[in-house]
Amino acid sequence: MSLIQRIDALLPQTQCGKCGHAGCKPYAQGIASGEAINKCPPGGQETIAGLAQLLQLPVVELDHSRGEAPAQIAHIREAECIGCTKCIQACPVDAIVGAAKLMHSVLIDECTGCDLCVAPCPVDCIDMLPLPMARVLPIVGGLASSAEQLQARAAKRDHARRRFEQRNDRLQREEARRLAERQARAQR
Repeated sequence: MSLIQRIDALLPQTQCGKCGHAGCKPYAQGIASGEAINKCPPGGQETIAGLAQLLQLPVVELDHSRGEAPAQIAHIREAECIGCTKCIQACPVDAIVGAAKLMHSVLIDECTGCDLCVAPCPVDCIDMLPLPMARVLPIVGGLASSAEQLQARAAKRDHARRRFEQRNDRLQREEARRLAERQARAQR
């Protein structure tokens, strides 16, 4: 694995942007280029310690100016949802399902708790609720207490990374298709 991949593997894969980047991999690229390792609220001190060990840097305190990232999950109040699809478009891991003008739902096991779906909702029907820890494995740092839980969380982070990458690939294919259709119409 490259250095960027090893750094990315330590990040929580919430894709929340609280670090100032458009996702965990761009932040990993920034860290590999010398950026500070303490900008990830979802990763917390656990991630900072892992990054410090990997990069042979001193452990520093989390930059709290970037906000908090508790173990949380999006919940759509279905009776209030107007089916605008803005939350679906905002979700970086395709954890929200639904269709235009129909109610939307959050796939609990897929939601990373990034809260990117909250702001675009025009009717304010999305709440960020505490993660039901008895049912859902947390993706954020500091909540795994055993080697087994750490391994399970690493697998969940890998899954979230794949969903993010698959979503980006799909969006690129859709954009390329739309561009080809526009060009075909223009040629007619």
